[in-house]
Amino acid sequence: MAHLLCFGMGYSAQVLAQCMTASQWTITGTSTTAEGVDQLREQGFNGCLFDGSSGDDALGSALRSATHILSSVPPDARGDPVLRAFAEQIAASPSISWIGYFSTIGVYGDAGGGWVSEDTPATPASERGRRRLRAETAWLDLGQRCGKSVMIFRLPGIYGPGRSAIDDLKAGTARRLIKPGQVFNRIHVADIAAAVAAAIERPQRQRVFNVTDDEPGPPQDVVAYAADLLGLPVPPDLEFATADLSPMARSFYSESKRVSNARMKSELGVSLLYPTYREGLLGILRHGGRV
Repeated sequence: MAHLLCFGMGYSAQVLAQCMTASQWTITGTSTTAEGVDQLREQGFNGCLFDGSSGDDALGSALRSATHILSSVPPDARGDPVLRAFAEQIAASPSISWIGYFSTIGVYGDAGGGWVSEDTPATPASERGRRRLRAETAWLDLGQRCGKSVMIFRLPGIYGPGRSAIDDLKAGTARRLIKPGQVFNRIHVADIAAAVAAAIERPQRQRVFNVTDDEPGPPQDVVAYAADLLGLPVPPDLEFATADLSPMARSFYSESKRVSNARMKSELGVSLLYPTYREGLLGILRHGGRV
């Protein structure tokens, strides 16, 4: 039976896992805490402990039986924690044939609002982006060395039930930051799951994919549309230059680009469930907490 092992089973991986479980896959996920492992098991998944350096006995067993691996564990200053701990075991595994890695469109750096694709040289400006690019390279190198399929998924801002402008407006935390010329791509969590499922069905060797929506746009437009759907007042404009932002948020706004998803569509045959934020937010409103 096919067995998917998810290192770092967070929001996106859990949605994928729910879809794969319906297709009779065995699903195992890792968490950094015992409480997180218990929560995974309560959802019907196999849960394992991985603290970034070592795992428990359950993880060792899962590695021996896994056929597919998906990692969303972020790299640290020393590199990719999963590769540090398990690269040789993964490379030598006779059962593992496919590896997926969640990266970020941040590896492209700033394009001044212009279009980028997988053929655009990755020139990350932030340390976070540079770490991700090094991790991508390390995973691709592993695949090349051991003859396994490695597919990199570069993700933009992720939204979905419980994590959207609709939820922020309901909580009273939504803000409309205005930075002239700023555009972002985004992706609904259900479309991430669909893209990864398609990649598993169409495995390729050492291939990178942008998993994004069709319409990059100003972030304030998303908040305004969500407010309109809810019949709430649109939050006032906040000028980016004078806004009180965390260093992480300010860094996020330092890059503006439009990211092409043409390769994802042509090579994986993905048809987006939510091609723009409008369909995505409307779906969240209609379906509540369900993906």
